[in-house]
Amino acid sequence: MTQWMRFERSNGTVGFGQVRGDEIAVHEGDMFGESRATGETLPWGEVTVLPPTRPGKMLALWNNFHQLAAKLELTPPDEPLYFMKADNCYHGHDQPIRKPANYDGKVVFEGELGIVIGKRTKGVSEAEAPAHIFGYTCINDVTAIGLLNKDPSFQQWTRCKSFDTFGVMGPVVATGLDPDGLTIRTELDGTERQNYPVSDMFFRPHRLVSLISQDITLEAGDVICCGTSVGVGSMKPGSVVEVTIEGIGTLRNRFE
Repeated sequence: MTQWMRFERSNGTVGFGQVRGDEIAVHEGDMFGESRATGETLPWGEVTVLPPTRPGKMLALWNNFHQLAAKLELTPPDEPLYFMKADNCYHGHDQPIRKPANYDGKVVFEGELGIVIGKRTKGVSEAEAPAHIFGYTCINDVTAIGLLNKDPSFQQWTRCKSFDTFGVMGPVVATGLDPDGLTIRTELDGTERQNYPVSDMFFRPHRLVSLISQDITLEAGDVICCGTSVGVGSMKPGSVVEVTIEGIGTLRNRFE
């Protein structure tokens, strides 16, 4: 297993590298293609951790877990139900999630597994999908939930999911993981709120990539958020949310 991260130095330059303990082995080239170590290492504390990829698009699943569907009395979907989050919302580890200035309603956290695509993916089979996945990351799919059904004629998925700082991911993207054995755990202010397995998905990661690639061509760096399960809750100013997945680490952010 290898962990990759993107970072910004104090002088504003952006780079990437492999995580080795509390240091980053700096690389040059293309994280999703040819790259090589420069020989330079940086302590985590000397850089700002950026989202581990800059997706061309972020797709996010609705109703992808048996347990949550049962709680909400939802019908199991025949195919993946997904929406897009706008690219202005991408946000990294340890960076503050900002409450929208024009919205005073409830803002909720959703801890999720994120799939990071490694190369152009179009019309692939489930058996071919793993070769197109670069790795996996932690997601907090933040939602201004009060806007979703504000207008009874139109569900506002894009708006409620795409405010600046609402597409939180990181701190790294990990390669070499078996996604079906992973568990997603979310804590709010140190109290566990979510703890659910990937195995409870209606559409597990390899099948998700295959099915979505029949609809949309996926590119290197794109992210698929696999959806969430029970335990979603609201954040108050000052709340700290931590999403932890073994092998990836903990994505931590304060809501302000």
